[in-house]
Amino acid sequence: MSTADTALDPKTSPTFPIAARATLGDTQLRKNVRHATEVIQNKRARVVGEMPDWQQLRETGRQIREHAMANLAYYLEEFERKCIKAGGQVHWARDGEEAKRIVTELVKASGSSEVIKIKSMTTEEIHLNVSLEAAGIKAYETDLAELIIQLGHDQPSHIVVPALHKNRQQIREIFQREMHLPELGEKPQDLADAARRFLREKFLRVKTAVSGANFLIAETGGVCIVESEGNGRMCLTLPDTLITIAGIDKVLPRFQDLEVMLQLLPRSATGERMNPYNSIWTGVHEGDGPRNFHVVLMDNARTEVLADPEGRQTLNCIRCGACQNACPVYRQTGGHAYGSVYAGPIGAILTPQLQQLHYAQSLPYASSLCGACYEVCPVKINIPEVLIHLRNKVVKQKGALNPEALAMKTAGAIFRSERRFRAAQRLGRFAETPLVHKDGNGEGWIGWLPGLLGGWTQVRDLKEMPKETFREWWEKRGSRGR
Repeated sequence: MSTADTALDPKTSPTFPIAARATLGDTQLRKNVRHATEVIQNKRARVVGEMPDWQQLRETGRQIREHAMANLAYYLEEFERKCIKAGGQVHWARDGEEAKRIVTELVKASGSSEVIKIKSMTTEEIHLNVSLEAAGIKAYETDLAELIIQLGHDQPSHIVVPALHKNRQQIREIFQREMHLPELGEKPQDLADAARRFLREKFLRVKTAVSGANFLIAETGGVCIVESEGNGRMCLTLPDTLITIAGIDKVLPRFQDLEVMLQLLPRSATGERMNPYNSIWTGVHEGDGPRNFHVVLMDNARTEVLADPEGRQTLNCIRCGACQNACPVYRQTGGHAYGSVYAGPIGAILTPQLQQLHYAQSLPYASSLCGACYEVCPVKINIPEVLIHLRNKVVKQKGALNPEALAMKTAGAIFRSERRFRAAQRLGRFAETPLVHKDGNGEGWIGWLPGLLGGWTQVRDLKEMPKETFREWWEKRGSRGR
C-alpha cells in the first residue's frame, strides 16, 4: 500500500459523524488514545504547576502571536531579507500544489532521488510525500513516530505524537515486517535500537533533507526546530541541501520571543520543561551544515483565514497538541475520524478554514463546547468561540432550505407565539405515545426517535413529556385560589 492510498483528505474523507462511529467501535484504538493522552496530561499538569507565572506566560504568548499576525506582511518580508543576507534562498508558494512543485524541483536540482525528513505537519497538510513519490523521489521519515506511521502505511492521529494510537506490540509487528527483523524483541529499547540502526544508514548516505519549522524568526532570518530524538539535528547538519517548508503563520518578530515560546511549547506538548533538542538554523556557513539552504513560505489559504476577524486567532497556534489531549471528543474517537492531519479541537477550526468550508463542514460540530481546549491552549486561542463562528458560517453556506435551518426556523416561529407553543406541546404528547415504554418505577422513556431526531436516542433515552406543564398546573392552582 502506498502513502497515497491512505492520505487523509477532507475532500474525500467521510464526514466526522460517520468516521467517528467507525472508530468508536475500535476498542484497542480508544484504549491506546486514552492511555497516551492521560500520560501527557498528567506530565503537563506537573510541569505547569511549577510555574507561578504560567498565566502571564500564556498572555505574553498570545500577545506575541497576535502582534505577528497583525503585522504578518512586514515580518515575512523582514524574514526574507535576513534569510537571503545569511546565504539562504526564499521561495513563495500560493498553495500546496505550488509548494510541492517547488520542493520537487529543488530536490531534483540537488541531484538526489531520496530525501530524509524531519517531522512536519505542513508537509503532511499538502501530502508532500505522495508528490515526491510520484516524481520518483523516496522520502524517509526520521522521527520515530512518523517512521512508525510511514512503515505501517498509516496516517498521523496527533500533532505531536503521530503514532499515539499504536501500542508497543503493534509497533513491534510493523518493525518486524518492514525491517525484516523476525526476532525483534518488544522492549522499548529493542524498538528504539531497531529504528536507530535503520535510520543511521539514511543519515549518513542521503544528501538532501526536508524539514518543517516550529518558528521562523524575522529578526535574524533563522528557522527554529524543536524535537526530542536528535533526528532533526542530524537532518539539519549532515545533508548538503536543506529545504524547509513552512506556513507563513510560523513567523515570530524577534529572537527574544523564543524565550516565551520555548517555555510554553514543551510544557504544553509533551509535559517537558525543555525540548531535548532546540535547533536554530540561519543561512549557510562555511564548513558547517548544508551548502544550500532553501525556505519555502507557503500560504495555502492562510491569508484568507487572516482576513476573518473572528477566525484569524486560529493562526496563533504553535502546534502543541494540548487541546487534543484535553478534548473529550478526541479522546473517544482518536485523530483519524477528523479526516485531516489536523485533528482534535484545533483541526476542527483550522481544517474547515483552510478548505474555505467547501469541505469538512461537519468538523465545527465535532465538539461539546466544554472549553477544555481553551483552558490548556498556551497562547489562549478561544477555540469554542471560533467553533460557534464557523457553525454560523456553515448554516449560512448551506442556505435556508437545509433541514437544520428549517427546524430552527420552525422552532423560532413556535416560540414566538404562546398559542403555537401550547399546540406544539399537545401535539408532542400525542405523537410520543406509541414510542414510550415504562420502566420498573412506572416512569416513561423513549429509546428510539425517527429520522434526524434519532441522533439523540442513539446513545441516551429521552424522558417522556409530562402530562401537565408547569404553566397548566399554575393556571389550575390559580383558578382554585380564586
